[in-house]
Amino acid sequence: MENESGIKTRQEKDFIGIKEIPYDAYYGIQSVRAAENFNITGLQMHPEIIMSIAKIKKAAAITNAAVGTLDEKRTSAIVTACDEIISGRFHAEFIVDPIQGGAGTSLNMNANEVIANRVIELMCGEKGDYSLVHPNDHVNCGQSTNDVFPSCGRIATLNLLNNASNELNRLWTALYDKSNEFDHVIKMGRTQLQDAIPIRLGQGFHAYASAIRRDITRFDYAKQEMRVLNLGGTAIGTGLNADADYIKKVVRNLANISGLQLVQAFELIDATQPPKQMYSSPGFEWHQ
Repeated sequence: MENESGIKTRQEKDFIGIKEIPYDAYYGIQSVRAAENFNITGLQMHPEIIMSIAKIKKAAAITNAAVGTLDEKRTSAIVTACDEIISGRFHAEFIVDPIQGGAGTSLNMNANEVIANRVIELMCGEKGDYSLVHPNDHVNCGQSTNDVFPSCGRIATLNLLNNASNELNRLWTALYDKSNEFDHVIKMGRTQLQDAIPIRLGQGFHAYASAIRRDITRFDYAKQEMRVLNLGGTAIGTGLNADADYIKKVVRNLANISGLQLVQAFELIDATQPPKQMYSSPGFEWHQ
């Protein structure tokens, strides 16, 4: 069908009612409602966030297949769709605002719908025909916004911190090299905006390098905290509606997919509460 503007649409229905969705859109009714409800900044979701949630959905599908809660055909298609998103495709289909209510439900549902409709397309179905693959029942199987969204944010933060650390290390090297190069140059040190006592220019650059090294160390501490996830805890940390083996394996699979040293929080109920420092199991360390 076509709307009043002549745009071809499809209809999707939820408990609230019916909405017209652009026929070719991979997002669905929940994404549209979220975009309307939280039209706050007009900005798009950061690519790292989009890629991170796709990695979580891929890990969840692989884990659900391994424990027998998701069939092989749907799993394979979900993995393909997630890989496409991770490679940069379909990012424009993530239409929800970065600032949103509901603790990230808008983003989680947007991802579920985009992946589901891409899977439906791969299975030669019609977008919106969720009898083939359902955003909640299949793509979101064993998950909740309350463990997906915090884990997604931490993975994105880790990747951004890693990139920033690489650049800071380059800056530290440059400053340290200059401290040696300029070590013989004498200049006036200044206090209170006035010339004071002599200092070697190299000493000044060495101080700059030390300040950057201190920031790199801060980043390293932050990364250690960010690598601990509550994924597997579902809504409140009890793991309700997730298979017991899924809970044990999903973070390990996500670590393999992301290439990050991720661990599951030791106490999932505690870890699913508002942001705080989280801890992995005592004595446990994930090694790639």
